[in-house]
Amino acid sequence: MIVFDLQCGPLGHRFEGWFGSSSDYEDQQARGLVSCPVCGTGDVSKAVMAPAVGRKGNQMTARVAKADLSDHVPAQPVANTPLPPEAVAMLKAVAAMQVEALKSSTWVGEKFAEDARAMHYGEKDIAPIHGHATLQQAQELAEEGIPVAPVVVPVIPPEEAN
Repeated sequence: MIVFDLQCGPLGHRFEGWFGSSSDYEDQQARGLVSCPVCGTGDVSKAVMAPAVGRKGNQMTARVAKADLSDHVPAQPVANTPLPPEAVAMLKAVAAMQVEALKSSTWVGEKFAEDARAMHYGEKDIAPIHGHATLQQAQELAEEGIPVAPVVVPVIPPEEAN
């Protein structure tokens, strides 16, 4: 079985559809058998969705003590609903902290991995920097013991800002 996030065209209702395979979905869609459960329209397409990526076999799972289970509140789904005010406030606070941190940091663009490595090995003076790095570059830096962290809120390069 495969699960797709689907969305109707006219009103944007999002819902899940379970199919035997990707070709099964395409076949049912072509025959007009897929429709929005909210408004009934047949104008339905696959919605953007995050892939389900399994945990690596060598990673430990988080263990939760039984005492903690009584305090657990299930997360509310966020699809088709606005974020809770607390989440919006938290994201704004994180964005504001990042803006302040970036004020004392220098934009190095695509040279981020190169400059971070040069500072780590004493070839360049240490200074706070930010820029672009591929996932592979970031992993290589981390494996070398060079501290890196992603920015939470996307940063617009200076040359693209208006």
